[in-house]
Amino acid sequence: MGEFRMPSLGADMDAGTLVEWRARPGDVVKRGDVVALVETDKGIVEVEIWESGTIDALIVAPGTKVPVGTVLATTRVDGSPGPAPVTPPPAAAPAPVLRAQPGVRASPAAKQLARERGVDLTGLHGTGPHDSITRADVEHAATGTTEAAPAPAPMPAQAPAPVATREKPAGIDAAGMRRAIAAAMARSKREIPHYYLSTEIDASTVIAWLEADNATRPVTERILLAAVLLKATATAIGEVPEVNGFFVDGSFRPSSAAHLGVAISLRHGGLIAPAIHDVQARSVVEVQAALRDLVARTRAGRLRSSEMSDPTITVTNLGDQGVESVFGVIYPPQVALVGFGRVLERPWASGGMLGVRPVITATLSADHRVSDGHRGGVFLSALNRLLQTPEKL
Repeated sequence: MGEFRMPSLGADMDAGTLVEWRARPGDVVKRGDVVALVETDKGIVEVEIWESGTIDALIVAPGTKVPVGTVLATTRVDGSPGPAPVTPPPAAAPAPVLRAQPGVRASPAAKQLARERGVDLTGLHGTGPHDSITRADVEHAATGTTEAAPAPAPMPAQAPAPVATREKPAGIDAAGMRRAIAAAMARSKREIPHYYLSTEIDASTVIAWLEADNATRPVTERILLAAVLLKATATAIGEVPEVNGFFVDGSFRPSSAAHLGVAISLRHGGLIAPAIHDVQARSVVEVQAALRDLVARTRAGRLRSSEMSDPTITVTNLGDQGVESVFGVIYPPQVALVGFGRVLERPWASGGMLGVRPVITATLSADHRVSDGHRGGVFLSALNRLLQTPEKL
């Protein structure tokens, strides 16, 4: 008998709310299948199952908030005996808001906010999964209203969603996300003895290579510098494995794979760093495609649990914001973060000659419990060397 538990989708997650089941008792599932939607402070995440088999019983009802590690369902290996499939008890009906609201589909966070704001959910147009009502929908409905105001009139069935709600992925709570980020960063600075290094890299070779390569590609398939930087980072990790892995229970657990967490800003505010898996084994073209897909799905609120739970190192690139260098805070239990700034033209001496070259500043924030300045310097040196021969990445 196997157990499907509430996953940890980051160091800042203590509990999650089961929003919806995507599987039923008796369904045959394989590793990687999405079987549930879970709501966290960072939004609604598609949760994958990690063990192939048959769903035996659903233990937790939709709408229930439970701690990380709680058994959500039980499974069995195909062919093994099990009890008759059972379904979870129905979720308890929420307390009435202004009047009874039969048939309303809303996330638990939205229901709580509706109670606090005195918003009637009946008739609201939901922008969440299967048209469920999210916090953003409630916030929009509450704008400009008071507790004494009458309940809003039902929206026409075909009315478009308000523009304000389209800017936020379904289920995203900006204030909650900010609190979650603050908690994780406070923990990081409290527990991790950071050290910081930086180096300037002559980017003329990699930029020239990109321009020549992209000239042969359609516009939609061109490679961005960001993809090359990710590939170079993953390759450099192979030379300095101390920067790739987790510090757990007082010891370092290195990772054999480079799952790079990519810091992605959201349009409504906040930051998420989901992973591109196995970057060390992908070509630059494949990394570019994965990056494009990840950014689009992150901003649409369609991430998977594996992308949230297993980044082994994080990369942040603030060059498009005009930042020259960034010294980031490590996201626990990871042990390092790599930062890249914008490309700037600067004086550069080479072979006794002074000229102007495009230069990018690369930085490393690392955990002194696992590595030291010498090893961090070896990593940045490897990164620099790899970017001088981008055609080999």
